[in-house]
Amino acid sequence: MTPLRKKIIATVSVIAVVALAAFIYFRFYFVFGEGVKAGNLNFVVYKGYVFKTYEGKVIQAGFTGRNNTTSIQSYEFEFSITDKDIADSLMRCGGREVELHYKEYLGALPWRGMQKYIVDDIIAVKE
Repeated sequence: MTPLRKKIIATVSVIAVVALAAFIYFRFYFVFGEGVKAGNLNFVVYKGYVFKTYEGKVIQAGFTGRNNTTSIQSYEFEFSITDKDIADSLMRCGGREVELHYKEYLGALPWRGMQKYIVDDIIAVKE
């Protein structure tokens, strides 16, 4: 193999590794968005076959108006929790109105949870 060919192969390999690393970072570790969701906490569970993670669901109820009629609409916000203390606190809040701060990622990782929304703080719990 000529030195020029080795240099080309090395350069292409480095570019491919850097591109793969950038893709993995932006897909799984880059925080795409942050926000707060409020609603009734439906459940928080600890589940999984290989990676045990905390998963939860908040039901957000509201009204929608279409064609001069008003109807009740609900939205389910499914999320994962990486902090055991936050998960334990939420497990004691089932059925209550909660406000949760979350981070949104573009993809889920098995050891982080099944959802791309990760709750990282409890803002408020209402009775």
